[in-house]
Amino acid sequence: MSPKIVGICGGSCSGKTTLTHHIYKALGPGICVVLPQDDYFFGLGDAPQGKGGPNFDHPDAVDFDTMCTQLELLKKGQSIERPLYNFATHMPKAETELTEPRPIILVDGILILHHEPLRHLFDLSIFVKCESQKRFERRLERDVRERGRTAESVRRIFADQVNPMHNKFVEPSKIYADIIIENGSSDAAHLYNIEPILAALREI
Repeated sequence: MSPKIVGICGGSCSGKTTLTHHIYKALGPGICVVLPQDDYFFGLGDAPQGKGGPNFDHPDAVDFDTMCTQLELLKKGQSIERPLYNFATHMPKAETELTEPRPIILVDGILILHHEPLRHLFDLSIFVKCESQKRFERRLERDVRERGRTAESVRRIFADQVNPMHNKFVEPSKIYADIIIENGSSDAAHLYNIEPILAALREI
């Protein structure tokens, strides 16, 4: 039986990666593997230009061709050398990571339901919905703490790029989701009830 692929989508800092980690922890590394959209960003010079500079929230900033090819290989039971991305430099890393197929492949990203060829590979699609202000607060805290950004740069990028791209590409893509989760918690470590998701996985 070929691996089953689960797409977990939602806006920046909506909680989709937290949900992905909960599912991964519940199933274990022997059952599932995570394929993050973030590792497939083009480098700084190849990202589309937008207001305020390179726009990494636009679909053209992501190498979806490679992502689809590698996901198809995993679904066929073949290992891949997954690219890795450095958020501090806005460039792909020189090294890759050997990623082996598992019965469940979790694909996490803000634009994965927008990209039609990619979403057709999913056996189950989930969208995590979260209102803009909560997403901004989480992103501000994360980017200052983890990615060396200034508070002003985070505010500017969120207003000029993140939110407009969310409204244009990310939010509309929720119509393709099999499951929509409302994440109203202000706590980024909010514990989701993943039992309905695990039940859905058993059905696919």
